[in-house]
Amino acid sequence: MQLIDGKALAQKIRQEVKAEVEVLNREHDIVPGLAVILVGNNPASQAYVKMKAKACKEVGFYSIVHEMPETISQEEIVATIEMMNANPRIDGILVQLPLPEHIDTNRILEVIDPAKDVDGFHPYNVGRLVTNLDGFVPCTPLGVMKMFEAYDIDLQGQDVCVVGASNIVGKPMAALLLNANATVTVTHIYTKDLKAHTSRADIVIVGVGVPGLIKADMVKEGAVVIDIGINRLEDGRLVGDVDFDAVAPKCSYITPVPGGVGPMTIAMLLSNTLKAAKQRIAR
Repeated sequence: MQLIDGKALAQKIRQEVKAEVEVLNREHDIVPGLAVILVGNNPASQAYVKMKAKACKEVGFYSIVHEMPETISQEEIVATIEMMNANPRIDGILVQLPLPEHIDTNRILEVIDPAKDVDGFHPYNVGRLVTNLDGFVPCTPLGVMKMFEAYDIDLQGQDVCVVGASNIVGKPMAALLLNANATVTVTHIYTKDLKAHTSRADIVIVGVGVPGLIKADMVKEGAVVIDIGINRLEDGRLVGDVDFDAVAPKCSYITPVPGGVGPMTIAMLLSNTLKAAKQRIAR
């Protein structure tokens, strides 16, 4: 069993991004800019935004956080996004999800300029992903693909079971895997017999927010297991969606929680923002 060290890989990617930012600044006088919209006072969202701002500073990005009250109107959020769409210093726009219930999330995401959609959630970029064209890919699935690449895990012809069908993780993950010629099964809350699908998969990727959902008897010997889930238990511990201690001995590769997929998500956000900034040169 080999651990997939997302923390070390993410640090390597950050260093590469920082080096490219220095070149971009020196040769083209461009500093990549990321704007984040944070609505309300969700502690998890606040923590994520703080981590993203810190990461931006480390690699030399310009970043700004628009903090808005829970009671903000949809029109005010739209106006803020349109302002950032027009701001030449901003290369990437990120709306921290989830949004309050009175806000139409799809409408908000559609307002973002697809060229600044570094989260990869705009329908334009979703369409380009599904048709295997270049665009912005959601950060967490993209981070998982970088892990496969870094550890020379070949996807072609492999049976992959994706547990979870969200627009943020499950669906884009499935599209990326299909583009890599894997055979993909997507399971979700209405799947009748989850174990039947996971136990025959060469690779299991899970991200549903249910601690310990994947047990040892649900994974075959030698499988690769990617745990995207992150859950805080009552005793304060962070755990994934996989019963790690029981499952790990059966795996060829497995990601830990914390220190697995989580750091890769922010690294991919930096990478996507850098990509958007480079597109300024072509304009």
